[in-house]
Amino acid sequence: MYKKFIRNTLLASCLGLGVASFAYAQDTIKIGIIQPLTGSVAASGNFVLNGAKIAVDYINNNGGVLGKKLELAVADNKSNPTESANAAEKLIVRDKVPVLIGSWGSTFTLATLPKLMEYKIPMVVETAGADKITTSGNPYVFRICPTNDMEATSFARHIEPLGIKKADILVVNNDWGLGSASSIKRILKEKGLAVGKELTMDHSAQDMSSQLSEIRGSDADTLFIVTAVEQLTLVLKQAEGLGLKKENIITLGGSQSPDQLIAHAGSAVEGTMHNVMFAPWFPEASADPELAKFFVQEWNERGLDKAGLTESFRGFDAVRTVAAAIEEAGVVDSDKIREALWDVELTGLNGPIEFRESGPEGRESGQSYPNTFLVRIQDGEISLVE
Repeated sequence: MYKKFIRNTLLASCLGLGVASFAYAQDTIKIGIIQPLTGSVAASGNFVLNGAKIAVDYINNNGGVLGKKLELAVADNKSNPTESANAAEKLIVRDKVPVLIGSWGSTFTLATLPKLMEYKIPMVVETAGADKITTSGNPYVFRICPTNDMEATSFARHIEPLGIKKADILVVNNDWGLGSASSIKRILKEKGLAVGKELTMDHSAQDMSSQLSEIRGSDADTLFIVTAVEQLTLVLKQAEGLGLKKENIITLGGSQSPDQLIAHAGSAVEGTMHNVMFAPWFPEASADPELAKFFVQEWNERGLDKAGLTESFRGFDAVRTVAAAIEEAGVVDSDKIREALWDVELTGLNGPIEFRESGPEGRESGQSYPNTFLVRIQDGEISLVE
C-alpha cells in the first residue's frame, strides 16, 4: 500500500496535478485495439485481432463487465509506425476509447507511446518485445508479453542440452530484431560461448541470399533467426536452396507459426526449433489447460487458420487483462483503469499476468512475466523440447 501511494504521488507530480481523466458513459464498453491488418505483417495482426474477438464474445457471454457488453474499436496501423501513432490518436479522439491494446511490433508500439502520455490513456502491449518499451518511463504501458531479454533468459536453459558452442545471428533490422540480437549475445557470452556472424535484413527484404551465403561459410554450429513468419519462410527456403547446414536453426521472438512454416516452407523447416509463447498443440502445458483447450476449440470451430494460434492468444489474453482491470476499477475511467491494471492477477494462456514495476522511479511501466516454450519440427510434426 505504501509503495502504491509513493508511485501515485510521484506520477501525479510527473504528469501534473488536476488533469482530468477520461471517463465515459455509454451502453457498451469500448476497447481500442491497434494491429497491422494490412501491410507486411498483416497475417499476424489479423490473428491477434481474431483472438481478441474470441475473448470479447467469451466475456460477453458470461455477463460482460460491470453489467455491460464489451466492444472492440479496431484500427489498422498498416505495418507502419507513423500509421500506428495516427491510429492511436484516432481511437482516443474519435472513438473515445478509455484503454488501448497494441500495437503488435516493437517499432509500431514505440511510435504509439507518446500518444499515451499526451492523452493519458493506458495500453496493454500484447506482442512487442523491445526492452525500452517498458524502460523508457511511460506509466501508461502494461506489457503482457516477454521482453527480448526475458525471452533470451528463458531460452538459456536449452543452450547446454542443445550442445550450442558458437552461434551466428540473423535478425530483422528494427527495434525488435536488434534488441533480440543483443540479448542473444548476452546469454551466449554469459555461458562463455562464441558469437559468430551478426547480420541484419530489412523488414521488407525478399532476398536474403547474401546474408545466408556469408553464414554458410561460418564455422558456427547454430543459427538464431528473429523475424516475422512471412520473412522467416523466405529465409528458410533460401537457406535450403543454398545448402546451408547448421546443427541448430532456432527462431526467437514468438512471432512465427510452426504450422504456417510447415505449410509454406515444406522441407526447409525440417529440424528447426522455434521459441513460442503459447503451445496450442499441447494445451496441457498451458498455465490454464482448460481455458487453452476452450480457446483452441473455439478457434477451430470458427474455421480460422490453425497457423494463427501461436499469435492469436495474445489478443485473447490482452482483452481479458483489460476486462479484469475495468472490473477492478468499477468504472469506465481511463485513469482508474490504469491504476487498476497494477492490481490485476490473472492466469493467461502462457502464464500468470501480474505487473511488476519497470523503468524510472515514479514513471514505471508494468511488465508481466509469462512463460515460453521451445518446439521442434521433425517429419512435419511438432514436438515440445523439454
